[in-house]
Amino acid sequence: MIGISKLYCGAVEPGDVLRYRRESAILPSHLLQFSRDKKPVVVWNMTRRCNLKCIHCYAGSHDRLYPDELTTEEAKTMIADLAAFGAPVLLFSGGEPLMHADLPELARFAVERGMRAVISTNGTRITEQQARIFREIGLSYVGVSLDGKEATHDRFRGTSGAFASAMRGIRICRDLGIKVGVRFTINRHNAADVPAIFDLLETENIPRCCFYHLVYSGRGSKLIGEDLSHDETRKLLDLIMDRTRDLFDRDLQKEILTVDNHADGPYVYLRLLKENPDRAAEVLELLRMNEGNSSGHGIGCISWDGEVHPDQFWRGISFGNVRKRPFSEIWTDQANPLLMQLKDKKPHVTGRCATCRWLDVCGGNFRARAEAVTGDIWAPDPACYLTDAEIASGGSRER
Repeated sequence: MIGISKLYCGAVEPGDVLRYRRESAILPSHLLQFSRDKKPVVVWNMTRRCNLKCIHCYAGSHDRLYPDELTTEEAKTMIADLAAFGAPVLLFSGGEPLMHADLPELARFAVERGMRAVISTNGTRITEQQARIFREIGLSYVGVSLDGKEATHDRFRGTSGAFASAMRGIRICRDLGIKVGVRFTINRHNAADVPAIFDLLETENIPRCCFYHLVYSGRGSKLIGEDLSHDETRKLLDLIMDRTRDLFDRDLQKEILTVDNHADGPYVYLRLLKENPDRAAEVLELLRMNEGNSSGHGIGCISWDGEVHPDQFWRGISFGNVRKRPFSEIWTDQANPLLMQLKDKKPHVTGRCATCRWLDVCGGNFRARAEAVTGDIWAPDPACYLTDAEIASGGSRER
């Protein structure tokens, strides 16, 4: 997760992080990515069922009942363990989490135990009554997926009217004072809509947007050929930075982030090195705190059936099941070689990653994407768009 507003526009300074001693238990949500202890943010796909048919769904969801979902009591046992372990955030996802009848009860259970509860939703099922309950519970954030303008979004979601319903959900949350934002998954068929998303943030007074790079998982694995080229990705990052800067210049600050391609960090730094060297030095310090990709370390995933994965996209790998062992034991099991390797990927990556001067701030980028394309967990991420000249180190990493 690369905060464009935090890094490029100076919304966060290194001192802001150091003031909290980089401890995840006391860091505000917008600074959690810079924590030192990397207690995991946990994505819980609480149900696989979904009312839409998104063509890039990493969970391969459909609108039907799936067997073997955790019971409410099993879920509470899991949440209590996560809270005791110190996991700062529980992200309720799916499928569509609002199709799970116990979402309010379990979100409340998490908040009462000191966790920050977040929902990732398609937004179509948000009602004013539900939103009032979420506000009363103390929900930290609602992220609503929008993949472009109305026609584009409805096509990607496989349902006419999905855009209008999602916007209604966003407005309900916004008007009730619940922090709400947009989640946009980038690909060749919707990249042209990115400017329209920035317009929407402004006209609808939406405070946050996360631009997700495509990960080849679930139904999204069929879109490998629909990803942006490296040159197209660079141009899009420039556009995102330009539009974010424009908002800041007009005192319309929004929280803008890119997710799932940690080459974005060095790219932002290299641009700032030309424009503002002093700020670039601060950004490099923040990027080192961030440490890049954190799958299996600072982020984890629990599926609807209790399986524990390195992240929500990497379902071919399970470290265990919370029905058999608590997450806290699974996540710290030093007898699991892959889990231990993921907690420090740098000695294990190969190819151009192994000698890249940005390895300390990128963390080797996205392993699930490397495996999807090459079959090798430790191969270079094919979505890394940095040139050989930009990563050249002369035998040493950027320090």
